[in-house]
Amino acid sequence: MNETTDFVTGLTFSEGPRFYNGYFWFSDFFSKRVLKADIDSGEVETVCQLDDQPSGLGWLPDGRLLVVSMLNRKVYCLENNGELTEHADLNPIATYHCNDMLVDKAGMAYVGNFGGNLSAMAKKYGREALKNMELPTAAIACIGPNGDIKVVAENMLFPNGTVLTDNGKTMIIAETYGNCLTAFDVEENGILVNRRVWAQFENIYPDGICIDSEGAIWVSNPIESMVYRVIEGGEITDKVQTSQNCYAVALGGKEGRTLYCCTAQTSDPVNSFQLKSGKIEIVEVEVPAKLV
Repeated sequence: MNETTDFVTGLTFSEGPRFYNGYFWFSDFFSKRVLKADIDSGEVETVCQLDDQPSGLGWLPDGRLLVVSMLNRKVYCLENNGELTEHADLNPIATYHCNDMLVDKAGMAYVGNFGGNLSAMAKKYGREALKNMELPTAAIACIGPNGDIKVVAENMLFPNGTVLTDNGKTMIIAETYGNCLTAFDVEENGILVNRRVWAQFENIYPDGICIDSEGAIWVSNPIESMVYRVIEGGEITDKVQTSQNCYAVALGGKEGRTLYCCTAQTSDPVNSFQLKSGKIEIVEVEVPAKLV
């Protein structure tokens, strides 16, 4: 089992990790910043400051950055002059906080939301009890490059990390409270069809995910300090031990073999801001990132 080393420390709570244009990018929830780090030195710089918690990140074909604004339920675009402009308002679709996002080569952005306050329900009834309860579900919103929005999938149990495979023809979404990875075929208009279970878990609550060049998916499990490499059907082929609970992952680095892990002691807003236990941990893995 591989173990990690620290790459960036002193964060509130990191999420939305991406490797883009030679840098490692991520959101820091409770400082409300999007950051990027030099992959050699680990030196961090602020890309933009929001008035709300940022989460999922992605890029339009022209290189402009899109940022999910969680509590506002909007997506913002970082213009070339440094100004943040509203790209899309997801309030007509999102029934709770917006979360992760995937932006494809054409600039189509897929954004999930919590569906409801499932974290509060888990605290009240216990996480295991939720498996036998009817939970609020969420829709996946698709935002066109010009900001038009539509629903492309429904009845998702806390949709989270998302990847594309099969040359963009298949989308795989982590359903955290469904304990599964769910696959869809992607139609030309962005609608997701032919829903099926790609991997079902017992005690893994998949959060952030990333895909490698063999089509296996690295899965973070926010209830423990472990990351799993999973193939279709649910077989676990490899594990990475982190120093604290892991909430999201990304593959990158010069050879695509660096696994970046977003970890923290807690996701509680007050405690996260006070403790600043958030870290980016790294480890080298055998199979490199999938080229997109």
